[in-house]
Amino acid sequence: MFKYHMLNPIAEIGIKEFDNNYVTCDDFSAADCVLVRSADMHKLTIPDNILAIARAGAGVNNIPLEECAKRGIVVFNTPGANANGVKELVLAGMLYASRGIFEGMEWLESEGLNDPNVAKAAEKQKKNYAGTEINGKKLGVIGLGAIGVKVANAATNLGMTVYGYDPYISVDAAWHLSRSIKHVHQVEEIYANCDYITIHVPLLDSTRHMINADAIKLMKDTAILLNFARDELVDEESVVAALKVGKLRKYVSDFPNPVTLGKEGCIVTPHLGASTEESEENCAVMAVKELRDYMENGNIRNSVNLPDIEMGRPETVSRIMIIHNNVANVLTRLTSAFGDEGINIATMNSKSKGERAITILDLDSPPTENMLTRVQNAKEVIRVRVVK
Repeated sequence: MFKYHMLNPIAEIGIKEFDNNYVTCDDFSAADCVLVRSADMHKLTIPDNILAIARAGAGVNNIPLEECAKRGIVVFNTPGANANGVKELVLAGMLYASRGIFEGMEWLESEGLNDPNVAKAAEKQKKNYAGTEINGKKLGVIGLGAIGVKVANAATNLGMTVYGYDPYISVDAAWHLSRSIKHVHQVEEIYANCDYITIHVPLLDSTRHMINADAIKLMKDTAILLNFARDELVDEESVVAALKVGKLRKYVSDFPNPVTLGKEGCIVTPHLGASTEESEENCAVMAVKELRDYMENGNIRNSVNLPDIEMGRPETVSRIMIIHNNVANVLTRLTSAFGDEGINIATMNSKSKGERAITILDLDSPPTENMLTRVQNAKEVIRVRVVK
């Protein structure tokens, strides 16, 4: 029986993915695994008994990833589960930045509420809110992951010429990308040529302020920049400065903050990208499925702090998972503990990611306490888990 704790309410359709082997646990300190959306886990003391954390969403900046990795706690996210919801808002962002929709609505609410002849007044006023169409324009998509691919394909279907940039595009993403996308090898080509630029990359040290003053200098004065990924990907002080002097046409962001709110040329929404019923349900279902596969089988898919590894369902007498530091000869030393106890390893799989690695071993006989103690006490080992 496994106990799960929810730091935020999770869509009921996701909770229904748990079977009778799982019970909800109100006491965080007594849980085996955790479901979270936006709760700030940096402020929490995470109990030693927590084995896994599943974030029902893509962003994980609210979770102490490195601390969890050092303690052998697997952190999952749900990439792609909210991709369609974000894609639709990006398309909406392009449309409402291209047309004077918001400006026209503001005029109506301020000038037309008490005017019985508002329709006539609007006919005279609407020329001030004339915009441009997106059909035939060039869109640059930086980052061709789950969301970027959907945006690129949808924009192509709307008649746009789409440039895509992603030096690390996955095979799966490449299969789903329309053949009409112009795949460029230098992001500067997007800055120089595109009428619309949208960014969809993770926030890393290498991508922080990826779009900065130097990048903006390369853009068209009429370019519209869209950010529905993370606010810190863009140097927003430089964006506001560029808008003031007419270097950019508009900046559309889904991340409200004092830098952009109320600034001329900035259209800011209250982080609505994944705020759809469908996205929340998809994320909840995916998060629960990831937790179940890990808790029951030791399989890891979509981990953000430890390597992914899969061995299917255990068919042997026992399955052991060892989370350890990624150092030379560690497997030789660990597996010798099994041989010394006369335990045969039927199947083994090992994967590494950066400083850490995970090894799964299927055994023909149950592990002894002596063997488990010996493995756990090895200096390279972070955590040992008996899955079965």
